[in-house]
Amino acid sequence: MKMPIKKEKNKLLTVDQRIKRRNFISFVTFFFMGGLGLGLWKWLYQSPEETPGITAGTRRPLRRALNKTELFFRNFFSNNHLVRTYPKSMAARRVRVNAHIGIENEGFKPEEWQLAVVRGHRDILKISLEEIKSLQKTAIVYDFKCVEGWDQIQHWAGVKFVDFITHFNLQEQALMQYVGLETPNGKYYVGLDMESALHPQTLLAYEMNDQPLAPEHGAPLRLIVPVKYGIKNLKRIGTITFSNQRPRDYWAEQGYDYYSGL
Repeated sequence: MKMPIKKEKNKLLTVDQRIKRRNFISFVTFFFMGGLGLGLWKWLYQSPEETPGITAGTRRPLRRALNKTELFFRNFFSNNHLVRTYPKSMAARRVRVNAHIGIENEGFKPEEWQLAVVRGHRDILKISLEEIKSLQKTAIVYDFKCVEGWDQIQHWAGVKFVDFITHFNLQEQALMQYVGLETPNGKYYVGLDMESALHPQTLLAYEMNDQPLAPEHGAPLRLIVPVKYGIKNLKRIGTITFSNQRPRDYWAEQGYDYYSGL
């Protein structure tokens, strides 16, 4: 009669030993992974900074990783990658304004504005807002996302960038890898991969909520790239250029990801 009791005690001891062993393994794993993470962070923090150029302000290993990530996503990017859209009734009536870099008034006269498209050396095409508005208008209501962590459903309208390219016979320029855009005063500028520029949801927008753009939202013409974070959505476009090298980019020079894709 005593044997079953002894076996039951042995079983209880075995379960208790297993619990202790699992707890020990968990603690060892936690401290090992924590130490490994701390070591990697110190290694990255103490790594030399990248050489300032088109990008700057971050550590070399991190920049290499960001560049590799960009190549990966560019190789698999497709026009079938469409952001989710919403009914117009869901669009914010008060659209958030995040920055005024490059759109300070400083004597800017909207009535004198013209878009300058650089087709080649000393070959600059000047386009009025009326010419752009004469093209087919496209609207989009989507979730605009900011790198600061906020998002907002917004309603924009204008001409598809790909339609703009076709209408103004810029197909040869569109064979290049990048598009550069700058404000008229040159204080804000972005570089955009051509795949994203020609994406069917990318717009040269001149309306917000069925009204002409307000100055703080980039009047008279701004870029809307739904597949990118807001830092790529240039307000008040003054100049468009094309190249096979990365154009300069305001926030990439501050250490942000050049690609900034979603």
